[in-house]
Amino acid sequence: MSFIAEFKKFALRGNVVDLAVGVVIGAAFGKIVTSLVENIIMPPLGWAMGGIDFSDWKWVLKPGDPATKTAEVAIQYGVFINVLIQFVIVAFAIFIVVKAINRLSRREEAAPAAPPADVALLTEIRDLLKQQNRAP
Repeated sequence: MSFIAEFKKFALRGNVVDLAVGVVIGAAFGKIVTSLVENIIMPPLGWAMGGIDFSDWKWVLKPGDPATKTAEVAIQYGVFINVLIQFVIVAFAIFIVVKAINRLSRREEAAPAAPPADVALLTEIRDLLKQQNRAP
């Protein structure tokens, strides 16, 4: 098998394509969650805490100097707090999705599957033979 044919077989396998779709959807979902946290959740939370914006929280190690055009050196722990909140939201959303999928799969497993027609026919024949052997 040639290298190109082998690569094509690998790249077009179902789980690789599913993984690629998952990564793309995950990236888009990440943008939605970022917007949700930054634009919906954090403003009221900051307002409730007295107008505090977490993204502005930082520990300045070295202030910037506009005269020498040196940038500020700071640990931006407020941005880290925003990322933690985003993580909690994503983890909760994934938990809900996995829980729903597990509930659906349990329902499918609980429903007894009808035996195939040939198995049902053989079961009938077996039962009839048992009845004939019991008859006097």
